[in-house]
Amino acid sequence: MSLVLLGIVTGFISGFFGVGGGMFLVPMLLLIGFDIKSAVAVSIMQMVFSSIYGSFLNFRTNNSILKEGLIIGVGGFAGGSLSGIILSNVEGEYLKYLFIVTVLFAIYKVTFTSIIQNNHKTAVHNNYLLLLLGFIIGIIAMSIGVGGSVILTPILAGYMYYNLKEASSLGLFFVVFSSIAGFISLSINGHMLFAEGAIVGIFSLIGVYFGIKVKNITHIKSYKYMILALYIFILFSMLYKI
Repeated sequence: MSLVLLGIVTGFISGFFGVGGGMFLVPMLLLIGFDIKSAVAVSIMQMVFSSIYGSFLNFRTNNSILKEGLIIGVGGFAGGSLSGIILSNVEGEYLKYLFIVTVLFAIYKVTFTSIIQNNHKTAVHNNYLLLLLGFIIGIIAMSIGVGGSVILTPILAGYMYYNLKEASSLGLFFVVFSSIAGFISLSINGHMLFAEGAIVGIFSLIGVYFGIKVKNITHIKSYKYMILALYIFILFSMLYKI
């Protein structure tokens, strides 16, 4: 029952905030008794479900960032494909610390990002830079069980002039590629928990649907504060577990 509830709540967070859900799910799984590597495995499988469905819903209303999403996504897939190797050779404690550093970066960047930036259509984005960005984020994110949008969204909003809602939609699309690569890599290396991941992933679809519905009617200023609240909650949850 706890996995079902976690799936629904994680799905809502994924749809609303444009994240894979791992930032919330990994700490919660640790709190109920999973070790870090098992939590990462369940989180990645859940992301495959929620990111595909959530991106489908997002692009029904806005497909203007599809091209950039594909470029970053290909890089994320390449980077995420290395996660199984990293998970096999890096101690769990180091992964926890990397997770915390990632959340701290996200809090810092979102705090000092303007909510009104929306001139990305006039900016020239280097496709090779986007590809490299996706690759690096894919390596880091899949190794700690997050989709990557927690890193990507602040970068897109803070440095590439997307507003937060557009950045979150693009971030969730990125998760499609990185999570599939992570799922394949962890499965090959014997880390995947298929039954637990499927339960959480299937029930996350319910939450994703309602999360995106609520995001579309939320004022962007309130949206920024909600993102910060989520990141801070996750940070303290992880620090408590350590």
